[in-house]
Amino acid sequence: MLPTLEARQQTRHRPDVSPVMYQSWNQLLFLHWKIDPEIIQESLPPGLHVDTHEGAAYLGLVPFFMQDIRPRFLPRIPGISNFLEMNVRTYVYDDSGTPGVWFYSLDANRSIAVAVARRFFHLPYYRADMASQVNGGNIHYQCSPRRAGESAASEFVYRGDQALALPKPGSLKYFLVERYVLFAHDEAANQLYSGRVHHRPYQIETAIVSRVDSGALKLAGFEIDETCPDHSHFSTGVDVDLFALKPLP
Repeated sequence: MLPTLEARQQTRHRPDVSPVMYQSWNQLLFLHWKIDPEIIQESLPPGLHVDTHEGAAYLGLVPFFMQDIRPRFLPRIPGISNFLEMNVRTYVYDDSGTPGVWFYSLDANRSIAVAVARRFFHLPYYRADMASQVNGGNIHYQCSPRRAGESAASEFVYRGDQALALPKPGSLKYFLVERYVLFAHDEAANQLYSGRVHHRPYQIETAIVSRVDSGALKLAGFEIDETCPDHSHFSTGVDVDLFALKPLP
């Protein structure tokens, strides 16, 4: 059974424990493609179920700027605390009905960030060549992911329309962006984990996108029209508290 609206809203509450890390997620472009739920379900590990809105599942691609990253007891470290990141994701829930995000890939241009995320958060991070430019309000974002000798360029030019709004609970925008739980899988131990994040709700704008070249979707195993997302949204960003992973039964 799909998570109730109450269950979705419950994940927005801040956990009553100390975070392990602080981050800022800035200048986010949310691109989403509608996809057959059965295709998503076949790609998930046991214990996770495809989440849908009005019967449709969604595949997301999110390029953004990771900034001011630091563990709870350490200061920011120049050259490490800021980098570019792009993820390919979908939306799921676990056996208890908790909704969250499942990542197919996360590309970053800092090797140490990739190593830490793989070691401590069991997430499929990869090192990629990435670059960005901001010119007159437009963000030009480039990523060249590689997987087992294959590569596929991803390139975006985007900005927000400056019409800020909080997503209405129960709406598609709310379904796509208001996610406060991530799921991860340790394949060697065959163990599923969940992790919590907390931030103020996203202020969302319609994204004005003049270029979309999202080859990363093909590397993630999806054959869809990479140049025509069904939905495009933008957020200037949020400050995030990240909490420790917990194994799921």
